[in-house]
Amino acid sequence: MPTADPVGTAGDPDTGRRVAAGGNGTGTGPTTGTGPTTGTGPTTGGDPGTGPTTGTDPGAGPGPAASTGTRSGEDRSETPGAETGRRWGWRRPALLDAYVIAGFVGLGMLVTARLWRHLDRMVLADNDQILFEWMLAHAARAVRHLENPLYTTQLNAPDGVNLMANTSVLGIGVPLAPVTWAFGPTVTLRLAIVLCLAGTAAAWYLLLSRRLVRSRVAAAVGGLFCGFAPGMISQATCHLHMISQFLVPAILAVVFHPGRDRTVRRGLLLGALVTYQIFLGEEVLVLAVLATGLFVVGYAVASPRRAREWVGPVSGRLAVGALSAAVVLAYPLWFQFFGPAHYRDMPFTPSSHNLDLASYTAMARQSLTGSDAVPGHLSPNLSEESSFFGLGLIVLAAVIAYWQWRRPLVRALTLVGVLFALLSLGTEIRYRRMDTGLPGPYRLVTELPMIDLVVPARFALICIPVLGILVALSLDGVYRRSQPAGRSATGRFPSGGPPVRLLWTGAIVAVLLPVAPTPIRTKPAWPVPDFVASGQWREYVPPGRTLVPVPPTKGSEATAGMYWSARTGVAFTAPGGYFIGPTGPDDPHARWGSPDRPTAVLLDRVAATGEVASVGPEQRAQAVEDLRHWRAAVVVQGGLTYGGPVKATVDQLLGPGRMIGGAWVWDVRPLVD
Repeated sequence: MPTADPVGTAGDPDTGRRVAAGGNGTGTGPTTGTGPTTGTGPTTGGDPGTGPTTGTDPGAGPGPAASTGTRSGEDRSETPGAETGRRWGWRRPALLDAYVIAGFVGLGMLVTARLWRHLDRMVLADNDQILFEWMLAHAARAVRHLENPLYTTQLNAPDGVNLMANTSVLGIGVPLAPVTWAFGPTVTLRLAIVLCLAGTAAAWYLLLSRRLVRSRVAAAVGGLFCGFAPGMISQATCHLHMISQFLVPAILAVVFHPGRDRTVRRGLLLGALVTYQIFLGEEVLVLAVLATGLFVVGYAVASPRRAREWVGPVSGRLAVGALSAAVVLAYPLWFQFFGPAHYRDMPFTPSSHNLDLASYTAMARQSLTGSDAVPGHLSPNLSEESSFFGLGLIVLAAVIAYWQWRRPLVRALTLVGVLFALLSLGTEIRYRRMDTGLPGPYRLVTELPMIDLVVPARFALICIPVLGILVALSLDGVYRRSQPAGRSATGRFPSGGPPVRLLWTGAIVAVLLPVAPTPIRTKPAWPVPDFVASGQWREYVPPGRTLVPVPPTKGSEATAGMYWSARTGVAFTAPGGYFIGPTGPDDPHARWGSPDRPTAVLLDRVAATGEVASVGPEQRAQAVEDLRHWRAAVVVQGGLTYGGPVKATVDQLLGPGRMIGGAWVWDVRPLVD
């Protein structure tokens, strides 16, 4: 990420000339000193870790800063770093960081309060919660039993699931395995949501405070938005892989480190971070890589001289990082694309999951001023409300971009934000659900490898850090105390005086408060039957056999088996599940869940309509054949919306069931053996 701008200077990034902070705008000259800043050392006044030393290039973005020398006419004691050092001392800034990060964690707990209060409830996107609870439970099981974490036969029996080709979030599940062992995946999932939201906010805060801004307040506000923007809260219900963004700022910090030395060491660190991000969420990494590439292009156009300075160091780190990551990821990626149960394409058309242009000025359902009336018409679903910034924030961002347009950093960020917003609109731009007749730029890239697998609506997630950085830069600009009241460092807006600070802070609050998050919504869930939760099922299911839930593999309620499996620590094997796999053994095209079996289709229709099916000898024979395919030992029906008609249909297929431990149970071993 770009290095920090200096305090109280105006500069021309293409000539390296500067205007002294207290001057009249006519005295320019080259600065002294040639060494690059580090972005992490103490400032002159003794505030450790608040950013680069004074004398960095104004408007400087990626790459080594031009100078660490002191500018003529500059009074170091007037820098914010110096004042903070006197006020807080050498150790207090770290304590301040701890307070800010603790605040992020507290907000994360507040956002998930309903989930913590009712562990038996689920987010509205319940299938996604079941998926990630199961993935966390499987990761803990794989660690305890030293099983292959990339593949499982505990789900989708007898074919299994390629977990590397699904969102297995091993980067979360493995380190949190002790939590899962102690408290179960339900608690682990809630903890993971808190850590991902707060961790993303903290990571951006640390990057902003070390590299881009001097004001801790500005960095905190920017980090807060990056971690808790409407799009992040939307994805938190419940796309755990999409909110696992806390490594992205670290990756950017390494790529754009201002130092020219230690290329191999930093490259290896970059490779390690990229590797870990793969096991958190590949889609986030793809979006970050695309955005970073576009940012580099935009910055190179805005400031060619500066861009040339860091081509060498950055290229070296990227080469070492790519090579080291390729070595570590060679087998996992081979397994993902060519291993057992791999698939091609996606089970849906990604281009159909796009945002409406009006979504950018609307309010999300789970924002303070949001409602259910509008968002559902402007986004694919509740979990994909990735924009919804509100008109005020969009206008404010435009003002900031105009204010600081002379800075190459701002130009490049604006390019990234605008283009990714346009990509999120899909192949055809719609406004308030009406076709505008305008083609979307997404159609230009829809056939490109990897990009064709990205849901267009998620491109808007890149706009979140872009807006967060712009807000932080603007706050930092008005909080600079070394500026005399009057014109800002960019020569556009006044800065430095209390009235300006008060007005601008009020404007920031006015546009951010309406999009503040509310607690994630929940809904009731059917309890796990005591027959399953108590382990009584073990009396009926010998090794190598399965517990078949009703409905078995198809339909909105067919995730019961996966849900029970997660809540019992993946203790039994079951057919079906909520995952992406191949259509069949000889057809690698992707589909949701298991290939259809006639009995599963029949029971799903009954569960969806509440109408008892007509069952004859043909259906009974097919049921036995399907049960043999699933290697079934027992069939179990828990809570269902139309439980009565479903139970009556299963009775016709298999004979009368028995109520055991709060579930209807059919022992099918005599039929199958």
